[in-house]
Amino acid sequence: MTEPASPGTARRLLAPLATLAGIGAAFTYVGLVDPNESGHYPVCPLFALTGLYCPACGGLRSAHAVAHGDLAAALGDNALAVIGYAVFAVGWVVWVLRARRGLPAGIPRQPVYWWSLGAVVLVFTVVRNLPLGSWLAP
Repeated sequence: MTEPASPGTARRLLAPLATLAGIGAAFTYVGLVDPNESGHYPVCPLFALTGLYCPACGGLRSAHAVAHGDLAAALGDNALAVIGYAVFAVGWVVWVLRARRGLPAGIPRQPVYWWSLGAVVLVFTVVRNLPLGSWLAP
């Protein structure tokens, strides 16, 4: 038999649940307002000024495809974003489980993780703008 959640547990779960509500609202909006139709969202300033794709280019179209269950289209629009959605989902579940037990979120604080993430985003950005990485372009 599972014991009921204490008021302290409810308070600890507030942040992850509020985060989920915000992410859910954002995905709902992007799922309803199609980014493939012009005029709904602003144009990427980097792309507008230089013709280069930033790491987020195609991210809204990717989120729209995920919201509609089209994983292949989502990967074609922005593969890095789809990987990010999956990593976030796993991290969110870990966050909830740790919050329920009263533990800190467990976000890596070592600089090597953040530098590695920056390197992956930089390599993705450069490669998607080269002819050999055109399959990564939205």
